[in-house]
Amino acid sequence: MKDFSAEINKCIEVMAKGGLILYPTDTVWGIGCDATNEAAVKKVYELKQREDSKALICLVANDAMLERHVAQVPELAYDILDLATKPTTIIYDNPIGLAKNAIAHDNTMAIRVASDKFCSYLINKYKKPIISTSANLAGKPTPTHFGKIEDPILKGVDYIVNLHHDKQNGPPSSIIKLGNDGTVKIIRE
Repeated sequence: MKDFSAEINKCIEVMAKGGLILYPTDTVWGIGCDATNEAAVKKVYELKQREDSKALICLVANDAMLERHVAQVPELAYDILDLATKPTTIIYDNPIGLAKNAIAHDNTMAIRVASDKFCSYLINKYKKPIISTSANLAGKPTPTHFGKIEDPILKGVDYIVNLHHDKQNGPPSSIIKLGNDGTVKIIRE
C-alpha cells in the first residue's frame, strides 16, 4: 500500500505542475494530465502528434465530480453507468470548468467515472478530473500492455507510474453520446 500511496502522490505532484503522467487505467495505459489545465492538455496533443480537434476523454472519481463538470447530467446517464458491465464513457453536452482545448467543437466532453482502484484514488485525492488518452502516437495502434508503449511516449511524459507493468489491457470503454434533448447514440460498443 505504501508504493500505491507514493505513486499517487508523485502523480499529483507532476500534474499540479502541468506535467504529463503515463498511468494504468480501467481500460488501457493512458497519458494523463490535469483536465482543467489548457497548457497541460496542449502537451498531450503535441506528444501524441494529434490535432486538437480530436476530443479527449476525461476521468472523474465519482458522480459528485461528474455533476460539478457537466451543466446537466441526464438521468439516463446514471442508469447506463449502473447497468454497464464494462467501463463506459459518456459524451455529455455543456461541460463546465475543463480546459477549453479538451472540449469538442460541439461543446461536448467524453467523461468516464473511473472504476479502477488506482485511478479512483488518484482522481479523488487530486480533486480534479484528469485526461485519459491511449498511450500511442496518432494513427498507431493502442498498445495492448505496458511493454508495447513506444519510446516517444515513454520519453515524452514527465512521470511513469510504477504499478501494473505486467497487466494486459482491458477492453476499450464503450462510448455513448447522451444529448440533453434525450438523444442516445452509441459511438463504440
